[in-house]
Amino acid sequence: MSDPVLGLVSLLVAVVGVLTGFPMAFVFIFVALLFGFMAIGQQVFNLLTYQFFSLMTSVELAAIPLFLFMGYILDQSGLMDRMFRALQIMLGKYKGSLYIIVLATATLFAAATGIVGASVTVLGVMAAPMLIRSGYDTRLSAGVIAAGGTLGILIPPSVMLIVMGPLVGIPVSTLFAAAVIPGLMLSGVYLIYTVIRCQINPRLGPPIPYNGPPLSFLDKLRELFIGVIPITVVILSTLGLIVGGVTTPTDAAATGAFASLVLTAVYRRLSWKALGIAVIRTMEVSAFIMFLIGAANFFGAVFARLGSGQLITEILTSLPVSPLIMLLLMLFLIFLLGGPLEWIPIVLVVVPILLPVAHNLGFDILWFSILVAVTLQTSWLTPPLALSSYFLKGVVPQWSMKDIYLGMIQFVGLQALVVLLLIKFPILVHWLPQVTGLAD
Repeated sequence: MSDPVLGLVSLLVAVVGVLTGFPMAFVFIFVALLFGFMAIGQQVFNLLTYQFFSLMTSVELAAIPLFLFMGYILDQSGLMDRMFRALQIMLGKYKGSLYIIVLATATLFAAATGIVGASVTVLGVMAAPMLIRSGYDTRLSAGVIAAGGTLGILIPPSVMLIVMGPLVGIPVSTLFAAAVIPGLMLSGVYLIYTVIRCQINPRLGPPIPYNGPPLSFLDKLRELFIGVIPITVVILSTLGLIVGGVTTPTDAAATGAFASLVLTAVYRRLSWKALGIAVIRTMEVSAFIMFLIGAANFFGAVFARLGSGQLITEILTSLPVSPLIMLLLMLFLIFLLGGPLEWIPIVLVVVPILLPVAHNLGFDILWFSILVAVTLQTSWLTPPLALSSYFLKGVVPQWSMKDIYLGMIQFVGLQALVVLLLIKFPILVHWLPQVTGLAD
């Protein structure tokens, strides 16, 4: 058996191992060691050491624990509750107002944290009881919370884009700038869809008048200002600094983490318990992500060393189809893999395999990377894995998994629509990096 074919067999074994439920990091390491030793002997151990040590010296990946800490502090602070209440006061009288509030909150929270699990959980805790009491449609409510919560995987600061940057050879700051408009497009499409449905069928989302003490318009503006300003400060201290070219993503992550800590203390929401929970969760998730990145990088290095990636590139580029059809096939493959797999193995293993194909077909890699990122967002909403459904079910146990799934699927179609728009109009990806001077 030739080395390239051996590499393809190792990829198949790794996918089967992941699907059977074994920890992904250990699957990648074991399979890479086994097949690597068969092909290159003891050099595979040197390759393992090199991959993990190079990971430890990566400055860009240092942003991951800082962004995670920022998100978990905001999660523990309760500042999201204040923002949600302020938006309710302003928008409650409109049809589908709670959907609008959930999506607005989700968009702001995504721009402040980039943590999907935290976003879905917080939105579920805050919004689900009110949605249920107000008689809102269960399936549409579940879809709005789950889809809104997944915006954090794309809207900067996105952990996925931080991981993807070094792999595709594009600065993380450029990826962040390119992802802003597609992320806001997703949020806008979700908003338009829910509003139109509530206009057609008001029973899906009836108006929710404010039942508190009477407030003047100035009082409502004051509540909105007080509720939104903390998250706005965090966004400006992270995304604003990155897109403005003031600092690197890692430095901005440190600034954002400090800003969220200070704001939580200023609003008297900081406690030793909340700080301890945020620190522990940050360490746990950071260790998991870093170990998995190292394992996947090692597997990818062995796969490349065996020449399997080159074989796949030659096969795909020799197919008698147009570049557009090939692009759609690659994105459809990522969509299919997003059902049973998380985004991490897809980004770390599948994307490096498809990247040479994109190069050979003449695709702009920044554009291609954002298309992959938007497509990968479907992995949070597509059964059977659909992690957002489990986060949501955990905080809203009275909703059935059937209703949650059916609510999420309709938003997968909206994500596909945005992908098609980005394919048709690449300027949506390139405009902000060009304006800010971050384009290569």
